[in-house]
Amino acid sequence: MSLPRKKRTPPRAEPRGPVTVFVAGCFNRVHSAHLRLLRSARVLGDRLVVVLSNDSHNRKPNAVAAARRRKWVQALGLADRVIIGDAKGFAGTVRRENPDILVLGYDQKLPDPETERAVLDMGVAVVRMPWFPGKEDFSSSSCR
Repeated sequence: MSLPRKKRTPPRAEPRGPVTVFVAGCFNRVHSAHLRLLRSARVLGDRLVVVLSNDSHNRKPNAVAAARRRKWVQALGLADRVIIGDAKGFAGTVRRENPDILVLGYDQKLPDPETERAVLDMGVAVVRMPWFPGKEDFSSSSCR
């Protein structure tokens, strides 16, 4: 992120209650690396909210409908809530849900300047997780 520092709001020093951790992604298939990411994010706060990419933003060749992806992630039992992101963009979801921490995978970045501004203005801490190896696909077996 390369916005001017003077516009940056520092991360919230005092939690205003339970700490909400956000993890976002497509989750077109759920594999062991996703499990490690979600478990690592879970310990950073009190509530874990997983935000699935809206179907309008999920342009991968192996795209799976959001309703199915939601069932898969809910079946893992790791998230307190599994939601589908706003069709208009991720910034709206961040503003509406007001998380304390936003967890990014090793290969993720904030999707657009509007989301960068929202995260900075709201003082949301961004945590980038390391790469987690894993290829075993859980979405096609136990998470339907």
